[in-house]
Amino acid sequence: MPWTAPTPAPVDGPVTGDDRAILEGYLRWQRQTLLNICAGLDADQLAQRPLAPSGLSLLGLVRHLAKVERIWLRQRAAGEAVESLYGGPGALDDFRDVVADDAEGALGALQQEWRLADAAVAERSLDDPVSFRDETWSLRMVYVHLIGEYARHNGHADLLREHLDGVTGR
Repeated sequence: MPWTAPTPAPVDGPVTGDDRAILEGYLRWQRQTLLNICAGLDADQLAQRPLAPSGLSLLGLVRHLAKVERIWLRQRAAGEAVESLYGGPGALDDFRDVVADDAEGALGALQQEWRLADAAVAERSLDDPVSFRDETWSLRMVYVHLIGEYARHNGHADLLREHLDGVTGR
């Protein structure tokens, strides 16, 4: 039996209270939404680019979001000197050369990146400065940006999934 992407445990977060708990909870929910959209698909389906001429695949989105997490939370917000993933900022390597054999590892790497990214900023204030293109953002704005990034790409992922097997509403 071929490997299939597992169904994640449901997550929920607070809808009132402290900013940090709300931002972290909603980011967690967006992260799990991506995994849920991928759940039940095999590696070949995850690597498929079903909407020509677009080069988007679910696996490419998984790789892209791992790269984005590393850039924003570990490199920019926490200042960690860690190697960039898939060519780093601005490179499209996360969407290129996507092969089914990498699917299981890429999903695991994304989840590991979440753990490392969360740990990297756990003790930082939401008001801490984050440098980006000659601007200073707050960590709070980085969270908002990541939530928006996931929401945008989860919409793409929904369309890819529906085109692959007709499943919607994940």
